[in-house]
Amino acid sequence: MKKIGVLFGQENTFPGALVDKINSMEIDGLTAEFVHLGGVHMGVPSGYDVIVDRISHDLPFYRAYLKNAILNGTQVINNPFWWSADDKFFNYALAEKLGVAVPRTVLLPHKDYPPDINAQSLRNLEYPLDWEGIFDYVKFPAFLKPHDGGGWRDVFHVHNPEEFFRAYHQTRDLCMTLQAAVNFKEYFRCYVVGQSEVRIMAYDPKRPHAERYVMGPNTAPAKLLKRVEKDALTLCKALGYDLNTVEFAVEDGVPYAIDFMNPAPDADLHSVGRESFDWIVDAVAKLAVKKAKASDKVTTGMNWSAFLSGTTVEKKAAPKKVAAKKAVAKKAAKKKE
Repeated sequence: MKKIGVLFGQENTFPGALVDKINSMEIDGLTAEFVHLGGVHMGVPSGYDVIVDRISHDLPFYRAYLKNAILNGTQVINNPFWWSADDKFFNYALAEKLGVAVPRTVLLPHKDYPPDINAQSLRNLEYPLDWEGIFDYVKFPAFLKPHDGGGWRDVFHVHNPEEFFRAYHQTRDLCMTLQAAVNFKEYFRCYVVGQSEVRIMAYDPKRPHAERYVMGPNTAPAKLLKRVEKDALTLCKALGYDLNTVEFAVEDGVPYAIDFMNPAPDADLHSVGRESFDWIVDAVAKLAVKKAKASDKVTTGMNWSAFLSGTTVEKKAAPKKVAAKKAVAKKAAKKKE
């Protein structure tokens, strides 16, 4: 029996709906359930062909469990190796290389450092920083935000150097980026599933968190939506994410990719609305089933590049089996003669 597991935390609507959806498909020899685990034995298979991960970014124990699961044949949505290695500043630089529009962004040194870091540890760091040059490049207004964060935590909207330094002094030992603000008239949040399916949702980050998804028909121009879809797919294919949300802020008709490192995106019924909720449940269910069906045919190479990229290769028959097949074929040919 093939098994799909869902690993989750405080979510109440999506995990259960996903399990119910997969099981309602009544696929012979396949079932879905919530993941159940305790102490993890090294090198032992997880018992799941596929795991949909919704929580390992918050719990290192789960992240280590998933890496061990992949080593022993489980396919995980999303790849925990790449997720561990990724950060938002790298993503911005990658987007620029791919021709996707992103706001001007600068990576900044930490304001504070751990106790064991001293002046000698920072001998490669310019001091004082060329703040004037940084501000001239990024320009105000801007957003000061962590280079690897989420949930709008520790994000500051700053309009001048004074506001910037006031915010910067509150960032503790976080590594931050300063990014130009986009004066947007339209804003989209896109679900991307399986690096092929895209749902574009109107979104307003200026509203209270529970009211940000704009319900109703999307009235944006078709040409703009087509570019948003294309750019969202380009980013997720390059990053290797099978499930992600990509956010675009549109200024003067140009969609700027703002946030596209969301491998466990919000999928709560009460925030995204019924139509988007049903879409994401259906799309992830189909993706998980597709991966589970293919689990016997693929394996991951035992090297870091394979784990990071999710590269798979077809399993080949053992040499003895191949020789046996050839012998049978040879006998059959002789009989025909």
